[in-house]
Amino acid sequence: MADSPVIQTPIDPQEQPILESILQIRANLQLLKEDKSTYVKSQDVLALYDRVIEQVNSLNVIREEHGKLSEQNRVDKVLEDCFHLISLFFLTIGRNNEAPAVYSMTSTIKRLLDHLKEAALYSGKDLESATHVLDSMQQSVERGKESYSPQLLTLLENRLGTCRKMLGELQASLADLSPELAHIHEKLISILRSISAANTRKKFPITEVQGFQDQLKEIQNMMVNGKFLAEDGSIPAGQEIVAGLLYRCLGWADIVLSRQGKIDKSFEDTYEELCEIRNQLERLSLTQAWSLRETDLYDYQRRLDRIDESRVNGNFEDIHGNKADIHSQRTLLYLIRRSYAYIYILMISSEPVSEALLPIFNQLQTLRRCLLEVKGSGGVSSSRELYPYSMKLNSIDNIRVDGKFLVGSDIPEGQGSVNSLLAECFELCYELRVQADEQKALDS
Repeated sequence: MADSPVIQTPIDPQEQPILESILQIRANLQLLKEDKSTYVKSQDVLALYDRVIEQVNSLNVIREEHGKLSEQNRVDKVLEDCFHLISLFFLTIGRNNEAPAVYSMTSTIKRLLDHLKEAALYSGKDLESATHVLDSMQQSVERGKESYSPQLLTLLENRLGTCRKMLGELQASLADLSPELAHIHEKLISILRSISAANTRKKFPITEVQGFQDQLKEIQNMMVNGKFLAEDGSIPAGQEIVAGLLYRCLGWADIVLSRQGKIDKSFEDTYEELCEIRNQLERLSLTQAWSLRETDLYDYQRRLDRIDESRVNGNFEDIHGNKADIHSQRTLLYLIRRSYAYIYILMISSEPVSEALLPIFNQLQTLRRCLLEVKGSGGVSSSRELYPYSMKLNSIDNIRVDGKFLVGSDIPEGQGSVNSLLAECFELCYELRVQADEQKALDS
């Protein structure tokens, strides 16, 4: 497996044994990731985590002796791969709220924030979501102070700090946007993203894009002497932000309509690869509960990183060194951003349940949704209608041994979440049965 994309520097001979050890650990993590014959066990992941931390401690001793703590070479890039994989494994085994799980999420958030800053295309709601997730990750790091390596916690604190700094810069750029214009700003962001999405469809939807263009013209017609006015006729703050975004949207709509989804041939291969990644991640987002092993996201992220970092001074270039035209550049960047966004969504949507218990957990979630729909539609006319639900719940309950769901002799992570969901389903069934019996007594 190739290393994470970066310029490599020479390695100190004393670090060579460490490099060989972490290369072997990374290979073991890769093998564990690819093995779909059984579920990932916590003890296997924790053993590999301990081996990585042991090598980190050895590396720090060597670099402290030589005053090279800030050095970056191949050892650091392989360690980054190891931490990224271990982080995703923590999500896979259901330890979502523990410190190591934070690492991969900080990588994804930083990428997204980098792209938001570069594109200058984001709304307050986008930043609110990132703020909430960063706060949650900070809590995970705080909880891990008694359980995990100080070196790991320091690394995570630094990564979170970097993300918070970037987030603060983005929030500051919207500080002058008044509440009166915020809804127009969000609408324009939505339209621009919709145009970009339409631009990447196999069959270009010309009518749909023209509809978005008409919406932009309607917003433009709201302006009076080039200004957006508040209800009381005043001129709210943030005119330059919203007006600039409006004209950018109009210009992009014209470009997309003129190209009708046809990208420059020099960038077709990159375009096709990014479309493939985006489409696969989109499918995963629709079937996540049943088909996703979080470690699968590693390969997608690495592919995206390599394409993203292949740019020269931010620009995509063909094999002859020619820069991409504005349509190709924006189209490729949209696909990268959208793919990173899917990875972000899949990570934050991951349930704190081991993949060994996910089949049961997913069945219970389906039962819960069905029972809530039945309750919301007025309940049942007879308790007999609840028999299928009760039978399924009892069959799941009978799997437990001393209140725990076992796989062989192992006790997978996520027992609390699954048991809580099972209890909620039983409670819903009981409420519906009581309601039906009371109604039957009234009718008689």
